[in-house]
Amino acid sequence: MNISSSMLTQITISAVAHLALAFGLPPLVLGTINKTKALLAGRIGPPLLQPYYDLVKLLRKGTVLSTTVTWVFLAGPAVALAAATLAVLMVPLPGADAPISFVGDFVVLTLLLGLGRFFTALAALDTGSAFEGMGAAREMTFACLAEPALLLGLLVLARLSGSLQLSAMLGESLTAQWTVAGATLALVFLSWFIVLLAENSRIPFDDPNTHLELTMIHEVMVLDHSGPALGMILYAASLKLFIFAALVVRLAVPVHTGQPWLDAAVFIAAVLAVGVAIGLIESTVARLRLPQSPVLLLAACLLSAFGAILLVR
Repeated sequence: MNISSSMLTQITISAVAHLALAFGLPPLVLGTINKTKALLAGRIGPPLLQPYYDLVKLLRKGTVLSTTVTWVFLAGPAVALAAATLAVLMVPLPGADAPISFVGDFVVLTLLLGLGRFFTALAALDTGSAFEGMGAAREMTFACLAEPALLLGLLVLARLSGSLQLSAMLGESLTAQWTVAGATLALVFLSWFIVLLAENSRIPFDDPNTHLELTMIHEVMVLDHSGPALGMILYAASLKLFIFAALVVRLAVPVHTGQPWLDAAVFIAAVLAVGVAIGLIESTVARLRLPQSPVLLLAACLLSAFGAILLVR
């Protein structure tokens, strides 16, 4: 009975820690990106916690709806947030398996990310705005190239781990795999980092701070959202960024010290380092011309594909 109680307590603590990291850390990653960009530009910039303040402010505001929109416009933010919430619960974090874990969960993870994108695009089309329709078309075009790169990378990890479960694919075995399949994992890492930038509308694919409608992609799709609906979209976007950052970190830094709190500290530092890296890229690299973006995404697909080829013996 004592052993069972101890195990139950450990599982409960791990689940609470997972929820705290998964839902509390994402806005801080955005704050880290903004702070890094400000410091590199010689400015003080907004506080690290500014994304949290923005979310609270939006939740307290009212919502303005056009007379032309239908239930699809209202469902877009809700489905995007629900899909991102379920997806983040499927990503294994340090200390224990993910709360939602089963064989083939990596396929469901990609489907959930696609579902959130699909309903966000539908909500944009529901407004009847030509600009939002243009942004939705660009978003789905980029997704057609980004999703195969992500899925191919996951298949590489499935082949290396011998499992179709994310918790095993991104588990302790990765440390040993880097010594025998380092080239393959390095290719997947590069591919996923490119996908991270594309899926989260970061430079060089998109500029999240732009206000020029002809160059906007993701931001143009949410121009008509306001108040709590816009807050849900922004929080879902931060969850999505955290998901990709967590995948990249778990792949590149498979640290397992046996001490959950130390593993969690290393993970948090690595995720924030990803935010710093994104800020450095956005401060030093210009946005690509629209016809050049698919070429970079195709390169990401080829990197993952080459990684898979290297495993063929």
